[in-house]
Amino acid sequence: MADINHSLEKKIKMDIHTREIDLTSRDPKRINEDVVKVDFEDVIAEPDGTHSMDGVWKLSYTTFTVSKYWCYRILSAILGIPVSLLWGFLFACLSFCHIWAVMPCIKSCVIESQCLSRIYSLTVRTFCDPLFEAVGKIFSGMRVALRKEV
Repeated sequence: MADINHSLEKKIKMDIHTREIDLTSRDPKRINEDVVKVDFEDVIAEPDGTHSMDGVWKLSYTTFTVSKYWCYRILSAILGIPVSLLWGFLFACLSFCHIWAVMPCIKSCVIESQCLSRIYSLTVRTFCDPLFEAVGKIFSGMRVALRKEV
């Protein structure tokens, strides 16, 4: 049973890096749904009373759509892999810094602040609490009366 669990864990870890990529759903988490979804109607619109010729409008639509499509494809073919390499490098560096520098630093600060908070708490309880209790007892015997004189 342990061998089965071990091999299953090993297969799951391997699948993370070797799994097939989905070529139909390229934005499964929908991170770019609202940002870059720009159609012809979102950019160019003719209000009522101001219309170009139908042929110009159709040709403009086709030109916009085809040029946007092919420009994106050409740019992604030329720059996609180098930019992916840069982003992979950046996120690897961020992960490294977070794992090896930020979290240990935060953990160290938490440990040190716990030590300092105990010292501060002890100091307050030792010196300030008796002082404030004494001042409170002094002023507890005072009575204030408000009178309105005409």
